[in-house]
Amino acid sequence: MNNGFYQNPVFPGTSLNNTPNQQTVPSYDESQKNIFNGNNVIEEQSYIENILRINKGKMAKLHVTVPGSVEWQDRVFTGIIEQAGRDHVILSNPNTGEWYLILIIYLDFVTFDEPINYSPQFATPPK
Repeated sequence: MNNGFYQNPVFPGTSLNNTPNQQTVPSYDESQKNIFNGNNVIEEQSYIENILRINKGKMAKLHVTVPGSVEWQDRVFTGIIEQAGRDHVILSNPNTGEWYLILIIYLDFVTFDEPINYSPQFATPPK
């Protein structure tokens, strides 16, 4: 039918019997994420979710745009940064009692009314 083109596909990180090859799957180790802020070690690297994470507890305004949506175009969510993950941010608004789970893919920028925690001196990740 397809001249054997898809007969035995081999994908990166798998063997012919499709058992994952653990040596090719990157592992996450807490010791691999270090940046320096003066004399203090902050255990993060410079990615948006990590910058949000080291500013946990601060009031922030998240400016978001959902493409193709009139209702959710150019919205601003105000609240305290509770958590931040690779693809999301959780805010709580103490004035309304609302909690927001916002996808980072829709995040345009973040504003704060106070200085943010950030350091341009990031450590080189261990090899």
